[in-house]
Amino acid sequence: MKKLPLAAALLLLTQAGMAQTAEKYRPSFHFAPEKNWTNDPNGLVYLDGEYHIFYQYNPLGDTWGHMSWGHAVSKDLTHWEHLPLALPEFPNPDGKSETMIFSGSAVVDAGNKSGLCPSGTKDCLVAIYTGHIHAKGEELLQQQNLAFSADKGRTWQQYSGNPVLTLNTPTFRDPNVSWYEPEKKWVMAVAKPDKHQIYFYESPDLKKWNKTGEFGPQGDITKIWECPALFKAPVTNEKGKEKWVLLVSSGHRTPGYVGMQYFVGEFDGKTFRADKDNPNPGSPAFGNVLDWGKDFYAAIEFNHRPKSRPKPLILGWALNWEYAGKVPTSPFRGSMTLAREVSLKRTPGGLVLVQEPVLTGVRQETVEKLASVSLKDETKALPKATGDRLDISFTVDPAGGEAGLVLDKNGEQETILRVKSGSVELDRRHSGNVSFHKAFPSADAAPVGKGPVSVRVVRDASLLEIYLNGGEAVLTEHIFPEKPGEPVSLFGKGGKAVFKNVVVKQLR
Repeated sequence: MKKLPLAAALLLLTQAGMAQTAEKYRPSFHFAPEKNWTNDPNGLVYLDGEYHIFYQYNPLGDTWGHMSWGHAVSKDLTHWEHLPLALPEFPNPDGKSETMIFSGSAVVDAGNKSGLCPSGTKDCLVAIYTGHIHAKGEELLQQQNLAFSADKGRTWQQYSGNPVLTLNTPTFRDPNVSWYEPEKKWVMAVAKPDKHQIYFYESPDLKKWNKTGEFGPQGDITKIWECPALFKAPVTNEKGKEKWVLLVSSGHRTPGYVGMQYFVGEFDGKTFRADKDNPNPGSPAFGNVLDWGKDFYAAIEFNHRPKSRPKPLILGWALNWEYAGKVPTSPFRGSMTLAREVSLKRTPGGLVLVQEPVLTGVRQETVEKLASVSLKDETKALPKATGDRLDISFTVDPAGGEAGLVLDKNGEQETILRVKSGSVELDRRHSGNVSFHKAFPSADAAPVGKGPVSVRVVRDASLLEIYLNGGEAVLTEHIFPEKPGEPVSLFGKGGKAVFKNVVVKQLR
């Protein structure tokens, strides 16, 4: 065997160490591409036992550009099989411009009624996406296109009649298409970003579209509007009642960042109208917050859900545009949240969207269990709560002070979850590598009622999803610890905090 020179051997070891360090942030049961850049989830759909995720993808690098649709499938929403690129960016006939494949949706055309797929196709999978035409860095046009697949998304063909919808503008994108059963037609919600509006269209065949309504501006208008999602959700504590929900990607409560808001109301097949008492948040100018963390955006729903999933399922991009291009992960950059079942709950403050994580197929082992523990100005370690794949749940009353948990403690490195009267805060300012971008270190809070608060923290490597009071508020954020930390610990400060039903599970 040929021996390597010492310098070459050391270089290989250094490169391997760097790759291993970066790969330690790769999630196990959240979707992330094998390599390169991803942002918005697209075309979420279920067909013949498979959940499909298409996603904004750069096949040529780990920063935004050359946007195409990547593709993966899963049987349980937590273990994903990577498939070849579905819809690549393509050159236009003028020889000067190109069309990127921007965000959109996918639907199952049962029986191939549109005639898009070849004759005899049982179910035609149709992608409705924004074709983003650009040349030499200039945005020229955004229009809605179709592509179709007769083999469950493995191969695709562009529709020869594209575009199927255009306003001859560079700001018109992200079609969200679904079947409207009462009138046996397809409906589309699509964003007019610069006007802070969502436009609605109808079609009998996915190819011809007529405008039927508009919604907005309303709620948050600090950022452009994009990536709408329209669906019906059950009101769990009002038997038999349902309401329509409209999700909009827009601004964040912290100025300068992006986030998501939701509206509750009615959809009559033509347009969406928010209830008069909605939004009813602490700040009416902002709207109802879908996720209070910094790393949740562009969530849409799965179309054509199986009967075993009666509640809507959503899934979002787990990053923020402010620093997404700089996060210290490699060879991939970007990941998705867990799929979440959503429903509505009637509360004294109005209807609230409740989100529950889907962990089907993830092996779970309980390693810590405490019926009750009281802490006053002290900390209690949970010695078996180690590793970075955990599901931690408890109920705590901070008793006028603050209480919570500490992750990854090692010298100055720590991530702190603080439960106070009326709010829960995640402090990642000293969580490890926070220097890659000035916008990353932060302490972000979600409002909760006074008194005991139920907390559930699902951790998968660098990603934390925190569900409060059964999912009435959610906070999603990344952390990038650089050193191995101590086991998880609980703390109480300034009052006698009472923790109940503490359970820690390791996830595999």
